[in-house]
Amino acid sequence: MKKTNQYLLLAACALGVMAASTKLMASDSTMPSCCSGMGSALTAVADTTTNAIPDQLKTCPVSGDKLGADMGAPYVFVYKGQEVKLCCRGCKKDFDKNPDKYIGLIRAADKK
Repeated sequence: MKKTNQYLLLAACALGVMAASTKLMASDSTMPSCCSGMGSALTAVADTTTNAIPDQLKTCPVSGDKLGADMGAPYVFVYKGQEVKLCCRGCKKDFDKNPDKYIGLIRAADKK
């Protein structure tokens, strides 16, 4: 009987965590524009120990929004040795659908 109570308590806690995370995810969807997935801690820092090719674009290759403007610090990551700066985490989903398209835009800006 004691083990049954422990399992029930564990299951109730797991359901509570799932409900809370679902509620938090739903609250993010009220954000306007391309950044519907934005949370409070969006910025990522590029791994400075790598020798990634710097991203010279001043705008998000996905949305076209100016980086660092009203959006705050850009979301930065490295993709196949190329640093990528996006205006927000929400744009990462679109980037992942067609990364070669956006890497091409970044590298074209580097050549200018």
